[in-house]
Amino acid sequence: MPRPSRRTHSLRRIYVKTPGGRTVIHYEKRKPDYAKCAICKKPLNAVPRERASKLRRLPKSRKRPNRPFGGTLCSSCMREEIKARVRKEFPI
Repeated sequence: MPRPSRRTHSLRRIYVKTPGGRTVIHYEKRKPDYAKCAICKKPLNAVPRERASKLRRLPKSRKRPNRPFGGTLCSSCMREEIKARVRKEFPI
């Protein structure tokens, strides 16, 4: 039986076969949910689904798209937001 701190379903169970032929269980924390658009709640492309410790090791260009509102809004909502700001700044 695993130790009490491992008896939770918030940890992922990974079955690993050792060179000696035994199968052991490794426990690791689950991945977080997908990053979502702040407006339409669609999953964001190009934003990795990793834990903070792994995200810290990634370069800035791999953490989020390199465009305005990258990592916050999806591309279609970003276009609408930019259009709305331009309309507001330069009324006809």
